[in-house]
Amino acid sequence: MLKQFFIICSGSDTDILEQCSKGEQNKYAGIGATVFFTAFMAFIAASYALYTVFDNIYTSVFFGLIWGLLIFNLDRYIVSTIKKTGNVLDELIQATPRILLAVIIAVVISKPLELKIFEKEINQVLLEQKNDLTLANQNQIAKQFNPDIDNLNNDISGLQQQIAAKEAEVNTLYDTYIAEAEGTAGTKLLGKGPVYKEKRDKHDALLAELQQLKEENKAKIADSESQIAKLKGDYQTQVISTQPIINNFDGLMARVNALGKLPWLPSLFIFLLFLAIETSPIFAKLLSPKGAYDFKLEDQETAIKTNVLQNKKQREVMIKTDFTINDRIYSDLENDDELYTYKRTKVRELMQLQADAFYKQQQDIL
Repeated sequence: MLKQFFIICSGSDTDILEQCSKGEQNKYAGIGATVFFTAFMAFIAASYALYTVFDNIYTSVFFGLIWGLLIFNLDRYIVSTIKKTGNVLDELIQATPRILLAVIIAVVISKPLELKIFEKEINQVLLEQKNDLTLANQNQIAKQFNPDIDNLNNDISGLQQQIAAKEAEVNTLYDTYIAEAEGTAGTKLLGKGPVYKEKRDKHDALLAELQQLKEENKAKIADSESQIAKLKGDYQTQVISTQPIINNFDGLMARVNALGKLPWLPSLFIFLLFLAIETSPIFAKLLSPKGAYDFKLEDQETAIKTNVLQNKKQREVMIKTDFTINDRIYSDLENDDELYTYKRTKVRELMQLQADAFYKQQQDIL
């Protein structure tokens, strides 16, 4: 049962193969098994590749099955169309387009399996790329908010510097009137005289200005700080909203690009393995000697071809003979008086009818 299934997979004529030896049948069963398992590997590879795209196992398996059947049909067609002619050069020329197609199929099958085999290494490359993208994204978003935040921080620093400068001026006046009272500076008279009172009043007035400045600048600083907090909140919100896009940066194209960053030698070996599997049925037919199946198939095809050529030639002769006979018949009838008289009568009647019809038409017009 299994052997019969693999023979069907090889694309050979089962009726002819049943008349051949067991060895011949086993050869084509082996070719069919290679075709089947190649299609099965294509099904697995396509299902995994599509799962990275759709993220749905049922959809991936469905389209993967369609792809596997397509590869199976192509391989079966490639193997079944290679005919053994006994001429190595003719067979090689005949197989060259099919070998090129097999190479393309091997690339398509091997690439998704490479993605699965090197999944851990690919994930590491993708993690590094995601980290780089995260930092680049944060820096890019920060460029939108940092200028406003820096301007607000500069405003706060300016307001704080105004307070510090006013405090320094108040402290200087405080030291001045204290020194006047102690007699260590100014008039150098000990006690609280008119000069002391003047300096004290100036200090108190400036101190009142300082208090008012602190209250005004405090409100301005609080407003600037609230704007800075809002900008930082907007920054964080935008970073959080864009991060899922980076986290989902693991699709099929990203994985293929990540695979390209890994050492190429392991990927080459996997590709060569699938290339050998894909082309093995073709080379098996090319390298194997012309067997009983090939002779029987050639005999059947040449018999049909001979029959078609004979029928075609016979039809050509029949047509040529029929033309010759027709020419002789019409040539003999050319001088037949009875036929001439009959045809002359009919033509005369036809012309009379045409004349009557024309006369009636003209009469209706008038």
